Amino acid sequence: MPTQKLDRSILEAAVIGFESQKKQIDARIGELRQMLSGGSTQTAATPEAPKRKRRKMSAAGRKAIAEAQRKRWAAAKKATEPAPAKAEAPKPKRRISKAGLARIIAATKERWARVRAAKAQQEKAAKKMVKKTTAKKATVKKPAKKTAPVTKAAVKKTAQAAAPAPEAAAQ
Repeated sequence: MPTQKLDRSILEAAVIGFESQKKQIDARIGELRQMLSGGSTQTAATPEAPKRKRRKMSAAGRKAIAEAQRKRWAAAKKATEPAPAKAEAPKPKRRISKAGLARIIAATKERWARVRAAKAQQEKAAKKMVKKTTAKKATVKKPAKKTAPVTKAAVKKTAQAAAPAPEAAAQ
C-alpha cells in the first residue's frame, strides 16, 4: 500500500469532511431525541463557548504594581541587612618590608640547602651499601691460614691491654 505524503491542503479537506459528517450525525441525534421526549431538536454536542478577550493593563497600572514591588523588596532587604557598627575607615593593607622579605628568602634558601644536603647524604649511603653488597658477593672465601701457636708472652700482652689502668681504677 503506497503511503501518501500529507500536506496542508489534504489535512484541511479531511477536517472539513469530518465536520460535515458531525453536523449530519448531530441532526439525526436531535431528531431521535424529539421522537423520544417530544421536546426540542437540540444537537448532542454542546456549542463551544466563545473565547474571552484577554484583559489588558494600562501602562500606569503596570508602573504602580512595579513600584509597589520595588518598595516591598527594599523593605525585605533592609530587614535582613545587619546595621553597620561604625563608619570606620578601612585599615590600610599591611605590607612586608624589604628587610623582612630578605630574611624570609634567606631562611627559605637555607632550608632547601639542608634538604638537598640530606638527600645527597642518603644517596651516598645508598651507593655505599650497594657497593658493599656487590663486593661481598664477588669475593670468594679463601681457606683459613694457619696461625702461629699461642705463646705465654702473647697472652700476657693481651691481658695487660685488656686490664684497666691503675689510675682509672683509683677514681
